[in-house]
Amino acid sequence: MTSAVPPKLSELLSGLAVWLPSQDPAIRGVVFDSRRVRPGDLYVGLPGTKSHGGAFASAARAAGAVALLTDAEGARLAGDVPLPVAVADDPRTAMAFASCRFYDHPARGLTSFGVTGTNGKSTTVLMLASALDGAGRRVGSIGTLGFLLGGEPLHLDRTTITTPESPDLQSMLAMMRDGGADTMAMEVSSHALALRRVTGIQFDVVGFTNLGRDHLEFHHTIADYFAAKAQLFTPEYARRAVINGDDEAGVRLLEQATRLDLPAVSVGFGPDCVYRVAEWHPEGTGSGFTLVHPAGTLTAAICLPGDYNVRNAATALAMIDQAGLDMSAALPGLARAVIPGRMQPVELTTPDGRGAPRVYVDFAHTPQAVASALGALNHLALTSARVIAVLGAGGDRDPDKRESMGRAAVEGADVVVVTDDNPRSEDPAAIRSRVLAGARSAVAQARPGSRTARVECLDGGERRSAIGLALRLARQGDAVAILGKGHERTQQLADRTIDFDDVGVVREKWAEIIAGGHHEDA
Repeated sequence: MTSAVPPKLSELLSGLAVWLPSQDPAIRGVVFDSRRVRPGDLYVGLPGTKSHGGAFASAARAAGAVALLTDAEGARLAGDVPLPVAVADDPRTAMAFASCRFYDHPARGLTSFGVTGTNGKSTTVLMLASALDGAGRRVGSIGTLGFLLGGEPLHLDRTTITTPESPDLQSMLAMMRDGGADTMAMEVSSHALALRRVTGIQFDVVGFTNLGRDHLEFHHTIADYFAAKAQLFTPEYARRAVINGDDEAGVRLLEQATRLDLPAVSVGFGPDCVYRVAEWHPEGTGSGFTLVHPAGTLTAAICLPGDYNVRNAATALAMIDQAGLDMSAALPGLARAVIPGRMQPVELTTPDGRGAPRVYVDFAHTPQAVASALGALNHLALTSARVIAVLGAGGDRDPDKRESMGRAAVEGADVVVVTDDNPRSEDPAAIRSRVLAGARSAVAQARPGSRTARVECLDGGERRSAIGLALRLARQGDAVAILGKGHERTQQLADRTIDFDDVGVVREKWAEIIAGGHHEDA
């Protein structure tokens, strides 16, 4: 992946705001975790929330590190460890550029797409990958759902949930380049932008899906959260942009792009959008739509329900068009795009063939996403059918969104079963109580004659039992939404992580119901 001749420390850090030592060792890798150091590596000691990486310089040296890149505090903590020390005011930025140089700027050889937003990043990226793969491109994709090349998994130790730290990201891009990729699509999280993980990459086209409430445990305010995402819509990171014109934050990004002379177009349902969804309709369990664009009109179909997924698909098509590629050639691949844990249907059957409830597993974990997912199911619902939602909220994440998630569930469902998500280090009962408070408040405030949801919460909040209750309450034709964990295969508790797959649990509990013939009245 790299040159046969290892680069020198000075080559990786030249021109950056870094004080360089007199020693100039050859570098065989860039690593920020002392436990992953191999002989010849440059170890980067980063400041952290609990400890400083500089304190582990001795361990890195013992593992074979030949140089240390850190800040002044890290250099102080490293003390007299016998390593050449490069000191930067911003070691994260220096690490990102050093990683780009070490792997010979792999993104430059790829047509590159970057997508950010609160909801819809994973869906849009995998729609891009499927659409372009169907059009004959060899696509690498990076994000919450994994690292793929040509649809096949690439294995890399995951350092973050969505966007890898810069050394791992550049290593992955180099693997894709060397594996014959000509295109790359990736999720760009707000954390990645704030922590400079994608610094050194200028994407051919970036996309914005929407802005809702999320990650305030990290960003603290919505303004800071928006500012982090807005960095992607600057010439440093983008050559062109496609932005949701139906979203208030998207309108602000379009204005920012104009100020910065960044070519940008809008996409959405609004009459002034450059790429405009002129019509959409349910089509089986998916959607069909018509997209009016600068060169004409095209008709498309996707496997997913809901207007928000139609907008995600329109965003993917607009990004393809803005990159100078053929949208029409991408339509068959777009129609085949199946996104794990994103409005993923779980097929159920009954022995008598009368039909079963329609069950969907979705990653919705923000108020906005909960409302969108349930809105999509209401749009699909038969006149007499109901929507039943199973909902929890994650621990160690923005706690102030929990009541809003409960309210959104009540406003979109006929029955809401409150349960656990990933409690992590928090008390599960305390998390549930806040979701329940929001749900019950919405019920109390419902106008006379309006839809009034039934709210349930089993003692102990155990998720497997909650899914079973929702299925027992469901009748033929009802839609059941299992929200929050989506594609995840584990559940994170305070003292352990256990295997837990919503799709598998749905099938397990349904088999028990069929075997026992046990339904409850909702």
